[in-house]
Amino acid sequence: MSVLTADLLGRIRSRAAGYDRDNAFFSEDLAELREAGYLLDRSLLDAAADQRLLAAHAPATALGINMHLVWTAVARILKVRGDASLQWLLDEAATGELFAFGISERGNDLVLQDSTTIATPREDGSYEFTGTKVFTSMSPAWTRLGIFGRDDTDPANPVLVHGFITRDTPGYTILEDWDTLGMRATQSNTTVLDRARVPADRIVRTVPVGPSADPFVFAIFAAFETLIAAVYAGIADRALELMVAAVQGRHSLKNDGRSYAKDPDIRWRIAEAALAADTVGPVIRTVATDVDNLVDSGRDWFRRLVGVKHQSIEVARTVVDAAVRVSGGSAYRADSELSRLSRDVIAGIFHPSDPESVHNTVATNLLGPLE
Repeated sequence: MSVLTADLLGRIRSRAAGYDRDNAFFSEDLAELREAGYLLDRSLLDAAADQRLLAAHAPATALGINMHLVWTAVARILKVRGDASLQWLLDEAATGELFAFGISERGNDLVLQDSTTIATPREDGSYEFTGTKVFTSMSPAWTRLGIFGRDDTDPANPVLVHGFITRDTPGYTILEDWDTLGMRATQSNTTVLDRARVPADRIVRTVPVGPSADPFVFAIFAAFETLIAAVYAGIADRALELMVAAVQGRHSLKNDGRSYAKDPDIRWRIAEAALAADTVGPVIRTVATDVDNLVDSGRDWFRRLVGVKHQSIEVARTVVDAAVRVSGGSAYRADSELSRLSRDVIAGIFHPSDPESVHNTVATNLLGPLE
């Protein structure tokens, strides 16, 4: 059973506008979610359902906490496949530690296949990381940060090294530079690494540069794409709710004061938005269930995963746009919830995989690689 009670969700929704207005981190939401047990491990299916519901109440809070849930999902995905190397992560999450992602790098459109961060090995098996990470969500509060970098010790066989630093690790600086159009409460500041050392026992994976079939890479991809899709599905859910409420409350002078809910054109637009929103949920549930149940989709897995993320975001953008169109000029006010959703939903186009990468993945799956 979900810990997201109606009372908790109501309080979270009541704070969302203030966080956005003040460009402030969702500290109170995080405290309540932690106290409720929301940071704990659960199936990908259950996490996706929770995230969709949370995002319908506070998109930025959901997107921020998503990064922690991705890591716990990665640990679970590996564990059920016989790899308990991240059991310590689940144990620490159970005690209240907050995990975040230090993966994204400016200009690195290969994402997990390469890195501009330098990973320097030390004799004791530790590594020092030097580079700049962008979009580090929950910068004010994380206690564990997953990072990765490139080790060129053997130039002919470079590798990518993944590990975790803690809040008290020397050698990193958080830049307070998060001032964005939307998703402001995530406080996804830039993190500068300067010989930040990860001890040997927190180096969790070393994989070759380039595409990798390593289960660790699959687990990150599966968890990230599925949970991102869930967040934007939640935005679509809320936009549809607001759209219906808005037209029921608007009346047309040219139609003898009748509600816009009786206007055939408006009804068609709402129905079209609902039909689009209805396509997303079943796909998210199917993908999450298949990941949980160890279904082997072979070479189709990456097509399915990028597809669910892409579809959810594009549908959310379509539904939010329709909601703004039928809600009238009030939706253009800065303090309107729809105005905030229209800014938040834009963030979706910047999450990996971007539309170009998505279409390349799908085309390659169907047609083979370009010569």
